Amino acid sequence: MIQSCLRSILTLLVLPMLLSSAAGAEDLRIRVITPDGEPVANAVVSVPGELTAGALQVEPLEMAQVDIQFDPFVLVVPRGADVVFPNRDRVRHHVYSFARGNRFELELYGREQERSVRFDVAGPVPLGCNIHDQMIAFIRVVDTPFAARTDADGRAVLARLPAGSTTLTVWHPYGNAEDNVVTLAIDPADGMEATVTLALLGRN
Repeated sequence: MIQSCLRSILTLLVLPMLLSSAAGAEDLRIRVITPDGEPVANAVVSVPGELTAGALQVEPLEMAQVDIQFDPFVLVVPRGADVVFPNRDRVRHHVYSFARGNRFELELYGREQERSVRFDVAGPVPLGCNIHDQMIAFIRVVDTPFAARTDADGRAVLARLPAGSTTLTVWHPYGNAEDNVVTLAIDPADGMEATVTLALLGRN
């Protein structure tokens, strides 16, 4: 489903900046850019943490079908959560994934109908539609409450992290690193801002 020619080279450059501390917890501000300084959207950044019931699911998790595309292109989902797949197009869709541990198939359903899938295994879930080959999206299932997707400006915030050193993980669906994942040690004593350089050859 994903064209082999769409590959990327992931490199990390963390630039620590000293920030004032909040008692017991701090926010880690991250920006992901290309080597040319352009923002990179749809990268998922995370640090380890204990996943509890309801974590990250402050509102319904949704992967819609709109204008013969999935929306959003990347969705961050906590392990064990349900995702709703509403069809807002005038045509029918047949949504599927072959992801290990999260394989599913939603057979043809039409406008204003929806289906729901529970994702129990952490990892990437590539999505496709059996009717429309151009429809591609990704769900990133995480086993931590500290995860976010970068916005159009390449920015994300991991809010109220516990004190202490940790590991920052950056994932992008078109990376060519092992499992599309790069990790980096983070020490809050060095500051709570990081710039991540992400060189892409494909789409983002």
